Amino acid sequence: MSDDSSRADDASTPADGPLIDGHGGDHAVAVAAAHGVDTMFTLSGAHVFPMYDGAVKADPPMRLLDVRHEQTAVFAAEALGKLTRVPGLAVLTAGPGVTNGVSAVTQAQFSGSPLVVVGGRAPANRWGMGSLQELDHPQVLAPVTKLARTVHDVAGIASSVDQAFTVAGSSHRGPTFLDVPMDQFFDKASVERPAVGGRRRVEPDAEAVAEIGDLLAQARRPLLVLGTDVWADGAEEAALRLVESLGLPVVTNGMGRGVVPGGHPLLVTKARSAAFGTADLVVVVGTPLDFRLGYGVFGGRDGATAARVVHVADSEGQVSRHADLAGSAYGDLTLVLESMQTAVEQQLRKPDWSAWVRELQTAVASAVERDHTLLRAEADPIHPARIYGELLPRLADDAVVIGDGGDFVSFAGKYVEPKRPGGWLDPGPYGCLGAGVGAAIGARIARPSSQVVLLLGDGAAGMSLMDVDTLVRHDLPVVMVVGNNSAWGLEKQPMQMLYGYDVVADLAPQTRYDEVVKALGGGGETVTDPTQVGAALDRAFAADAPYLVNVITDVDAAYPRNTFGV
Repeated sequence: MSDDSSRADDASTPADGPLIDGHGGDHAVAVAAAHGVDTMFTLSGAHVFPMYDGAVKADPPMRLLDVRHEQTAVFAAEALGKLTRVPGLAVLTAGPGVTNGVSAVTQAQFSGSPLVVVGGRAPANRWGMGSLQELDHPQVLAPVTKLARTVHDVAGIASSVDQAFTVAGSSHRGPTFLDVPMDQFFDKASVERPAVGGRRRVEPDAEAVAEIGDLLAQARRPLLVLGTDVWADGAEEAALRLVESLGLPVVTNGMGRGVVPGGHPLLVTKARSAAFGTADLVVVVGTPLDFRLGYGVFGGRDGATAARVVHVADSEGQVSRHADLAGSAYGDLTLVLESMQTAVEQQLRKPDWSAWVRELQTAVASAVERDHTLLRAEADPIHPARIYGELLPRLADDAVVIGDGGDFVSFAGKYVEPKRPGGWLDPGPYGCLGAGVGAAIGARIARPSSQVVLLLGDGAAGMSLMDVDTLVRHDLPVVMVVGNNSAWGLEKQPMQMLYGYDVVADLAPQTRYDEVVKALGGGGETVTDPTQVGAALDRAFAADAPYLVNVITDVDAAYPRNTFGV
């Protein structure tokens, strides 16, 4: 949590915009719209009725998208914020409405997603008397937000909402939370709308960037890692220029996927193990040095020396404090990456990494050849990889692919390489299951003309499919694919490895999740024959409706992993 959460109750943003005359909901909606918001995600609750009234009467009206569970509203707002890079807006009623959204807010905090959540609150004139759903929410939300506070006066709503959006959208991005007592939400006032400021770009330290340039020039086997914040900070073009101008091999993760298009000769994610194991310098940009990246320890494979590590972040607080760093820099990532490129290009001796790149390209080619067998597997039960063998050629370049699951989605991470930036969504390092349908809602709104494909493990499907009702009611076509192995696969195999048995890891065999979707007004089918997966996907893409392909997969075809996240 940043120091933003400890600011005074009523923000002091300069007020020099047009007059807002109305109740608290009018004020909040007007400021959100000024920040670029056009959709409010919510589940109906009386504590926040003024927000709905403000949305309906706004000019133009703000879209109201109501869901079946509050966490879905927050997941949808988070996904919209990720894809548009404008903070998403979720509005939750008091008490359980707010607490139902806490896991989704926490996901946004771990992922650095721009998000504003506005909560209802028991009326101030009844506070402490035990009114309905009375809870001091900011104490719950403060540890997992950049800012969490109560707005105690209707006159302070506009400036507080402006502050919430500004903080959420500033590096390092993340969620903010405000709640408003019910009586203040319904109260009326005339205030000036705060002026929405432009983005503040933080210049990197020139000396720190020059040192990174020196390290790159000295390296024989450098590797660049691009993560979510490269996309979030709008630095995807600078990143691709850096890669191509210097000839740097690159691995991507999170929303860094697609920054270097799938199939690019310098994208070596498929040779990730060899690249991480034998690199002598790893430059990580826009993602934490967490369990996904071996906590920042690279090299040492096959007698190689340990790699030096450089960490580049969008803000000072994101630079790793646990890893042994040879260099670091922070600031606007476009400026950092452009300065890094210049620093290397100005070296007296231009480094030649062509042999190293060829070595990694050979490893990529070998991986592609190995993958081909599994992607075309005709095993019965179906191997999960066969689903991706059928899906990949059917994905458009601008498709948005969403992962929500454990083992099944791990295969997606291995095989799906987006062609464009902003084409991949996953729960991030918090690993929150049940995020997928909400993410699909947000993605469909952000990208109305693109394919939206939601990949679900059967465990994750059980957490969120009721909100297919939301997809149907709001006419949001999404292709859903369930890898149904009738188990919590990510837990079943490790438990067997540790104890020789497993418990509480099995689900009902061959559950008809497609019938759930049909009952809610969508379409779907179950597939048990690998040769029929492709045709089922074709029907799903042609349906122009929420459609679920329920593929019965082999529980013993586990994803081969080196880490369990600890």
